[in-house]
Amino acid sequence: MKILVTYAVQGEFAELKFPGMRDGDEVQVGYLRTGIGKVKSAYYLTDAIGRLQPDLVINMGTVGTVSHRIGDIFVCRRFIDRDMEKVKSLGVDYEIDTSSLLERKGYCQHWQAQDGVCNTGDSFLTQLTEVTGDVVDMEAYAQAWVCRAKGVPFVAVKYVTDVIGQNSIKHWEDKLADARRALEAFFEQTGGV
Repeated sequence: MKILVTYAVQGEFAELKFPGMRDGDEVQVGYLRTGIGKVKSAYYLTDAIGRLQPDLVINMGTVGTVSHRIGDIFVCRRFIDRDMEKVKSLGVDYEIDTSSLLERKGYCQHWQAQDGVCNTGDSFLTQLTEVTGDVVDMEAYAQAWVCRAKGVPFVAVKYVTDVIGQNSIKHWEDKLADARRALEAFFEQTGGV
């Protein structure tokens, strides 16, 4: 099995270990730094999927929140594009649910964390605002969209580093090391995909 792990910036990188799969299958893990934002993320992921042909894409990284706590970890299978949500009355597609493909393949069903909705947009939210979903980032929706188009199962695992409206940029920078350690521990405890 080939797993491609994506992350936006080097400070979010954590080396993940997955035990062997059923029937002794070997797990190959590759990493892709996508950069910040939807466009870069979609471009680099599309290229990587074409070259590497992964069986599963896992986006790991940090997120902000309005209603949860710093240190919470969310497994996200539902994604909202907050930029496109603003024009949903025009019939624009702005939501993606990756659950069914993950379920069909039997991936990530046993992961123990809060299920969450990830809200993605091309801005780093620093002021409290109404946000649909549990957590906010700048890449996951774009990656979910690419994976849906390519027929590749996708899931995001996100660590909350900051509460929007409470000095978010400073808190994010301060919490990167905590996020890496917590995400590494989460994946070690999953027992595989």
